[in-house]
Amino acid sequence: MNDFERWGTAFRDHLAATSPEPIGLVVDRAEGPWVYDPDGRRYLDLLSGIGVANLGHTHPEVVAAVEAQNRRHHHVMVYGEYIQEHQSLYAAELAAVAPGDLDRVYFVNSGAEAVEGALKTARKATGRTTFVSFTGAYHGDTFGALSVGGNEIYRTPFEPLLGEVRRLPYGDVEPLAAVDETVAGVIVEPVQGEGGVRIPPPDFLPALAARCREVGALLILDEVMTGFGRTGRLFASGHSRVVPDLLVLAKALGGGYPLGAFVGRSALLDTLVHDPPLAHVTTFGGHPVSCAAGRAALAGLLREDLAARAARGGADFRDRLETALSAVGGVEDVRGLGLFIGIELESAAMAGAMTRACRERGILLGWTLHQDRVLRLTPPLNTPEEVLEEAVARMAEGLAAARTPPGA
Repeated sequence: MNDFERWGTAFRDHLAATSPEPIGLVVDRAEGPWVYDPDGRRYLDLLSGIGVANLGHTHPEVVAAVEAQNRRHHHVMVYGEYIQEHQSLYAAELAAVAPGDLDRVYFVNSGAEAVEGALKTARKATGRTTFVSFTGAYHGDTFGALSVGGNEIYRTPFEPLLGEVRRLPYGDVEPLAAVDETVAGVIVEPVQGEGGVRIPPPDFLPALAARCREVGALLILDEVMTGFGRTGRLFASGHSRVVPDLLVLAKALGGGYPLGAFVGRSALLDTLVHDPPLAHVTTFGGHPVSCAAGRAALAGLLREDLAARAARGGADFRDRLETALSAVGGVEDVRGLGLFIGIELESAAMAGAMTRACRERGILLGWTLHQDRVLRLTPPLNTPEEVLEEAVARMAEGLAAARTPPGA
């Protein structure tokens, strides 16, 4: 038994699974937009680790930053007490690019933890208990994050969860009257990811922000997936010019390393310092290696203006996909912003078949958690144009194979 066979045995026998039939792709290494198996076959990663590798895998500047920090120190103290270079400077750099006047960053380990911290902050700052979220939403799988999720299939097995959560139709302005003076916070994705890459009407987020201001509820914008250039702006809130009270970040924030954050104004986050002190703590949040990686990734993103590149390249990529896939048939919609793209097919079965057929052709993609007819594409923002062009051709072949009856 060779090394790779031992990996597979350990995977099947001891790793807790998340689905009945795991994909089982053996990963030897990854570089740029490519993932390589032990036989040297490469796969174009149109998922970027589900929106993590915005600069591609093992970007040289990220690797160098990690190596340098690894030689200095790893974890030395609970977050927020010792002054550490990359924690401190990354917080300042994020404050400099965050929407509006958001100037204080609380680092955690993941998106779900960032959501939890934002929900706690909203309750403590307002003294209220009710939250509002939206149908189709996904904010994570911890108890608080799951409580504000928008799909009852995933909530029901774990109930009772947090009480006093109102769910409103995503993208609909009229029901926003349900956001009233009892609401601590409203949590929303500027573009829903697991909900099927749903883009709300342009008046929705501004109307929601205005309603929150009117009743004193905090607006929590979950940009875990849409942040860091993914939609063609550094943050998706830039499309509607909405400034939230709390901005939730993760995925690309860490440049490939575990890192999450919630960002707000100093006066708001200071509520976690008093009555009692240490009202919210984390052991590994803001890990120096993760922050070093994140800083390098953000610097590369800004220097190469990858948000603008995503806006231009994403529009072209979507147009070519729509033309090529529509010619094959079975496609109901191709939509997105920047390089955040959803392909809606006629059925979940076809989506699964196309995913498998594309993987056989060296293309990695997957469907969304709450809309199993929708395939989500989040390629690295610096993927070469000719690579995306080749991806269109292979995906058209994959769709054709998915539409061909067995034995035909």
